[in-house]
Amino acid sequence: MPDHCFASRSSRFPRARSIWRALASATLAVCLITGFVPTLAAQKASRSDRKVLASTKPQYPEPLKLARIGGVVRLRATVLPNGTVSNVGILGGNPILAESAVAAIKKWKFAPASLQTVEDINVNFDPRSE
Repeated sequence: MPDHCFASRSSRFPRARSIWRALASATLAVCLITGFVPTLAAQKASRSDRKVLASTKPQYPEPLKLARIGGVVRLRATVLPNGTVSNVGILGGNPILAESAVAAIKKWKFAPASLQTVEDINVNFDPRSE
């Protein structure tokens, strides 16, 4: 496109430019007023350190144990208000160990709470301690 098209656009539509500025300012104000407060409140409500009432130890896969392969598996569990685990996501670690850890965490029972929470859990697989 020729340069004169871009140069003259703002001079041809000065009212449109002021409308866009006003709209951008209004949008920013609305985001600041309503957008950030609920986000911060939601993060506080969803993250917690709920007490574990009953836990199941994950099975250490025998081939990995014999090969002395271990490590930490990082998980994120969604816990319902009644304390049962509804979903477990894998954040990191050996995929085979993670599969075993997920199966165990799904059996855990947490203390009841008024809201659903998200719990970060680390499971350590140490071939020397087994």
